[in-house]
Amino acid sequence: LNSSGVRELLRSEEMKEICENQAESILGRLGTGYSSETKLAETRVYSTVFAETYKARKENAEQNTILKALR
Repeated sequence: LNSSGVRELLRSEEMKEICENQAESILGRLGTGYSSETKLAETRVYSTVFAETYKARKENAEQNTILKALR
């Protein structure tokens, strides 16, 4: 593998769009009270999906809704 090419790919706008689309897809399966955030880290782009409201945090703690939405 071309290390510099892989590094460039992991930080690219295309990868950012892929991460954002995946996060949006997960949010669509979760309902209200959840949010996502996409960031550019030192080595790669990543998205995080998290429970934003108390109700969503409680639901996620009891039923693992975020983990189940990944399937």
